[in-house]
Amino acid sequence: MTAEAAPANAGFASLDALVRPRSVAIIGASDEPARIGGRPIAYMKERGFQGELWPVNPKRATVQGLPAFASVEALPSAPDVAIIAVPADNAIATLDSLGQKGCRAVIVFSAGFAEMDEAGAEAQERLTAVARRHGIRMLGPNCLGVFNDAIRFYGTFTASFEKGFPIPGRIGIASQSGAYGTHVFAAALDRGLGAPVVITTGNEAEVALGDVIGWMAQAPEVDVICAYAEGIRESRQFIAALDLARRNRKPIVMMKVGRSQLGGAAAKSHTASIAGDDTVTQAVLDEFGVVRARTTEEMLDIAYAATKKIYPARNTLGVLTVSGGAGVLISDAAEQAGVEMPPMPEAAQERLRQLVPFCAPRNPVDCTAQVTNNLPLIGEFAESVARDGGYTSILSFWTQTAASRSVGPSLKEQMRKVRAAYPDRLWVMSMLAPDKVREYEADGWICFEDPSRAVTAIEAMGRFGAAFARAEQPAPEVPLPQVTLPEATPSEAVAKALLAEAGVPAVPEHACSDSEAAVMAAEKIGYPVVLKILSPDILHKSEIGGVLLDITDADAVKHGFATLLERAKHHAPSARIEGVLVAKQIPTRGEGGAVEMALGVFRDPVFGPVAMVGLGGIFIEVLKDVSFRRCPFDAAEAERMIRSLKGAPLLDGARGRPKADVAALAKALSALSAFAAAAGPRLTSIDVNPMLVLPEGQGCYAADAVIELEGGSH
Repeated sequence: MTAEAAPANAGFASLDALVRPRSVAIIGASDEPARIGGRPIAYMKERGFQGELWPVNPKRATVQGLPAFASVEALPSAPDVAIIAVPADNAIATLDSLGQKGCRAVIVFSAGFAEMDEAGAEAQERLTAVARRHGIRMLGPNCLGVFNDAIRFYGTFTASFEKGFPIPGRIGIASQSGAYGTHVFAAALDRGLGAPVVITTGNEAEVALGDVIGWMAQAPEVDVICAYAEGIRESRQFIAALDLARRNRKPIVMMKVGRSQLGGAAAKSHTASIAGDDTVTQAVLDEFGVVRARTTEEMLDIAYAATKKIYPARNTLGVLTVSGGAGVLISDAAEQAGVEMPPMPEAAQERLRQLVPFCAPRNPVDCTAQVTNNLPLIGEFAESVARDGGYTSILSFWTQTAASRSVGPSLKEQMRKVRAAYPDRLWVMSMLAPDKVREYEADGWICFEDPSRAVTAIEAMGRFGAAFARAEQPAPEVPLPQVTLPEATPSEAVAKALLAEAGVPAVPEHACSDSEAAVMAAEKIGYPVVLKILSPDILHKSEIGGVLLDITDADAVKHGFATLLERAKHHAPSARIEGVLVAKQIPTRGEGGAVEMALGVFRDPVFGPVAMVGLGGIFIEVLKDVSFRRCPFDAAEAERMIRSLKGAPLLDGARGRPKADVAALAKALSALSAFAAAAGPRLTSIDVNPMLVLPEGQGCYAADAVIELEGGSH
């Protein structure tokens, strides 16, 4: 599978029959409301589904008071959607009958397919083939189904509704796991959050998570999307869905599990899905501004805040508090989350000190408990934070004060007026007033008991805003070079030549077949030089002592040449030796020394070629300070990747070093991504390490490069 972008709509509306049906057939319908084949009928009858309900049960004349049909063939017409609740052995024949009837969408409750064993996987392939032959959109198998309370459609057998049906709201839940998807729904219900649309995908034999997210991205019923994923099976629809949601300003908060090796194995056994490389998935989510939640609580916190539809593109946080301690706590949380907290202007700080001499008005703005002696001061402080501070997000900490009989009513009214005067800001309140939350929310507030959780939600709103702002800009065109790969994995010299032609410059070097040629090359390049064994079969030269540094004269070149050949013969006797590579040695220490970086590409089985940048040399494996992005991308995106590294200050002149040529590095990284995108599926990986970045204006050079091709060496 590849990572090419799909068309913007990508056929997502074809899921309408699954989620907005006017007629529903239930194959394997049960007269018992608590059974799997009975729950959908019971729920839709109780909720008042306005469409047609057609139970199919050859043993009964009626099911739960509705006329029953003996077979699919006996149905009065093709249903918009059919629910298959029969044993796995009968599911394929049932699906075929539905296809012949003209049904275009099915929900397969039946289990016993790819989640079980190899025989189940083969049966699932046959099931999928039938669905595709008839042009049927198939949810499942092994799924819990779907519900859409907007039309009272309940194509699910979840028991979650025993504690309550959905309340009005704009949150949609897309989940590969049925049990966990409905768990999120139930948790949202407990918090008073409306999630009336839930779609679970199960084994994803035909409809996958990307299809469901894409449907929600264009559906008027949904403003905020919560997604649960164990592994991404298909990239084209998934990427198109994330892109559509971003362009439609619909935030996605995703819980992607399977981070650990153990978690990845559990995910595969549960849904027979490919967990994939979590790092790559994270890079794709970052690309489209999807916020990843670590817990269910965090997912719902973020979804709750997102329902206000205020997403600051450049997020700055102003804090108003009656507690200095809470201000420190919030500041720590903001720094950890990466939310900027600029100080209040000096003039504004001085005005606030005149109002309350003991206040600390920098940011956090601690108005202290003194304001309770003069309640109108609350409004003046809040007004100053909004007007003078200009913050896009404002968090006020009032603890129990918000619910107190003496202060609460005045505080609520003054804060309501200020919030109403600045409706474009994200207004958040931290308070202990459970019986007052609905009142504050009615005034437009987002309310949290824990201020640290509030900061996490605020940071997420900023990430959404930044992603939505990027989507408003036209996507840059990244021209792809003409790439002709060799038949087999090339030597370092050939690899660097291929990359240099594509725009990834290499250090000056010459491939030499004898020591005399090596001496001539060294004197042409200028000492000192580096000598490397040159062989397409020895990709990791340093492991056999195949690299010699600080070669300063002709005698050292001759001796080094012989040494490298001897080491290659000893450590890799069957390797093909093409000679020795003589390269200019670029200093990495002292004034004007280069910064060692690393560039790379690897082919992900789901998302295709993915590029990497990080600190070079040994640090890449020790520190793992790296950034990833799907290929291809332009130089501006490449620079964003570089700037996101924790080690980025090394490139900006840390400890008195000159600034490195970041622009040249970004250009080379973008060129590498274009090369990888153009190279095709035979390209397995590229390693450029170190990439030596010289001071600003002097460029960067690949000192080593490895290109690995499918099938390896011949």
